[in-house]
Amino acid sequence: MRFPYGLANFQALIEEGYLYIDRTDRIRRIEDGGKQLLLLRPRRFGKSLWLSTLENYYDLAKATQFEQLFGGLKIGQAPTERHNRYFIMKWNFSLVDPMGDAEAIRASLHQHVNVQIRATVAKYRPQLASEVVVREDNAIASFQSLLAAISQTPHRLYLLIDEYDNFANEVLASHQQGEGRYQELVGGEGAIKTLFKAIKDAAEGRGLDRVFITGVSPVVLADITSGYNVVEDISREPEYADLCGFHEAEIRTVLEQVVSDCKLPPEQALEQAEEALELMRTFYNGYNFSLEPAGGQIYNPTLALYFLKHLADRCDYPRAMLDNNLAMDRNRIEYIARLPRGEAMVSAALDTAAPITIDELEQRFGVERMLHAPQTEGFLASLLYFFGVLTYSGRDPLGKLQLSIPNLVVRKLYVERIQEALLPGYDLDRERRAVCDRFYAAGELEPLCDFIEQRYLPVFDNRDLRWSNELVVKTAFLVTLFNDIAYIMDSETAIARGYCDLSLIVRPDRRQYALLDHVIEFKHLKVGDLPGLDSEAIASMPRETLRARPEVERLLSDANAQLTVYRKTLEGLYGDKLKLRTHAVVCIGLLRFVW
Repeated sequence: MRFPYGLANFQALIEEGYLYIDRTDRIRRIEDGGKQLLLLRPRRFGKSLWLSTLENYYDLAKATQFEQLFGGLKIGQAPTERHNRYFIMKWNFSLVDPMGDAEAIRASLHQHVNVQIRATVAKYRPQLASEVVVREDNAIASFQSLLAAISQTPHRLYLLIDEYDNFANEVLASHQQGEGRYQELVGGEGAIKTLFKAIKDAAEGRGLDRVFITGVSPVVLADITSGYNVVEDISREPEYADLCGFHEAEIRTVLEQVVSDCKLPPEQALEQAEEALELMRTFYNGYNFSLEPAGGQIYNPTLALYFLKHLADRCDYPRAMLDNNLAMDRNRIEYIARLPRGEAMVSAALDTAAPITIDELEQRFGVERMLHAPQTEGFLASLLYFFGVLTYSGRDPLGKLQLSIPNLVVRKLYVERIQEALLPGYDLDRERRAVCDRFYAAGELEPLCDFIEQRYLPVFDNRDLRWSNELVVKTAFLVTLFNDIAYIMDSETAIARGYCDLSLIVRPDRRQYALLDHVIEFKHLKVGDLPGLDSEAIASMPRETLRARPEVERLLSDANAQLTVYRKTLEGLYGDKLKLRTHAVVCIGLLRFVW
C-alpha cells in the first residue's frame, strides 16, 4: 500500500496506485449546492487534493482519461453531465509573496494570475479561436481577455482558488506594518478586493460559470464583502463535514492491511492494529466541522498519512507524533495570544473539564475588530476554531456551542506556546527537562514541585492568588511535564466512574525504556483556608509542618482514596505492562505544594 503523504495531485494518486479515500460522490452535491462555493478547513487538511479532484473531473482536456481516472470511484459509476465540460484555471495564493509593501504584494498577485492565464491559454490553445492579451501590469485585464476568448466557445470557465486568504493572513499577522498593508489590499480599491470584484462580474454571463474557493478563515471575505458577496460557505454543512479527513472505520481498515504486511502472527497482528488505532485516535482524531453530532469526528488526513506511511515503511510507530509540517500551526496560537485577552483564552483552552462555551460561531471578523475592538470570548474561540486548534465538542444545556482541543497533537501546540511564554530560554528549559526526567523514571516529586514553585508560579502576580484553583495547578504540571514522545498525557482522564486530574501513561512503543506510568490527583487550599497563616508564613514554612495541618491531611487522604480506585481500574486495563506511581498533591494558594 502506498501512502500519498504530501501529495495533492489527484491524477498522480490514481495512476500511481496511492491510497485514495473516495469522496467523489460529493461532486453531485456540490454541483447542486451553488455556483460559487467556499470551503474553509485548517492548514494541511486535504483542501488542495480536493481542488485537484475537481480539476481532473471537470477538465475538458482530460475527457479521454475520464474512465482511467474516475472509473473505479463512486462518481465514475454515475457521473454528472458536467464532467469534462470546462476550461479549468487554478490560482494558488500561497504562492503570492507576502513581503514588501502593498504595491509589491499587488505586483506579486498580478504576476501569479498572469502566469496561470498563460498556462491556461497554452493548455487550451486548440479550443481558443481568438487571441488572449496578457497585460503584465494588469492581471484583471488579462483575465477579462481570457474570458472574452472563452465566451466564443461552447464551454465556460471553472475557477479554482486555493488558500485564498494565505498571503493576506501572513501580512496581517506580521509584526511590522502588517495592518496597514492589509488594509491597503482589502479596503477601497485594494488589490484583493478588486480582483474578487472582477470574479463576481465575470460570473454574470461573461464566461465564468463556477468558482470553488478554499481557505482557513473567513477573515478576508469579511473585509471584501461589498466586492464579493455572492459566495456560499459550505464549510459547516453536515454533508461536507468529511470532505477532507478520514473516518475511524477507514483508518481501521487501512491499519489492518498495513499490520498484515508486517508478517506478524494473526493474534499479534490484531492486537497491533488495535494498539495503533488507539494511538492514532488519541493523537489525530476529534475534529468536527458540522457543529452537530451528525457530522461525526474525523482524523486529520495529513497526520494520519504521516503515521501510516511510517508504520508501513518500518512496522513501527513514528517517534514524534506531530509532523513538522503542522508544527507551524503553533504560530496561529501565538497570533491569537497576542490579541487582547488572547492569552487568557489560550490558557483556558487547556481545561478539558470545562469546554469553552459560546453562543454561536462568529462569521464576520474584519481586521478592525480583530486588532482594535474589545474581544469577546466567542470571537477569539471562533478564530481558534477556524485555525483548527479548537473544534466542536457538544452543546451545553442551554444549547450553546462547546469548543475543545481536538486531540493530543494539538494540545502539544498549546503547551509549547505556554512553555515559551512562561519558561523561556536555554537554562530554564534544561532545568525543566532535568526535573521531569527524575519524575518520569523514579517518581521524584520534590524537585518537580520545587521547580514549579520557584520558576512557574512566580509569574502569576498577587491578584491571581484570589482566583487560584486546581485548573492553574493542573496547567502548571501539564505544561512542565508534557512529553508526547514518551507519554500519552491527559487531564481529567476518565477512569472508572471518576476523572483523574493528570495522567501520564507510557506510549506502547516506549515501554522498553525506564519510564514509569503516573497519575496525579490535585487538591487545593486557599491561603485563607489555613487559619493563623498568611502568605509569607506559608511560603517559609517547612513542608513537614504544612503536611501535619489537619486541613492538608484531610485533602491528602481524600486524594489517596481516589487514587486507589484509579489504580485498580488501570491495573485491570493494562495488566503487567503497567508500572504505575500515584501522587496526591495539595496546592496551597499558588505558593506551596505538599504531597
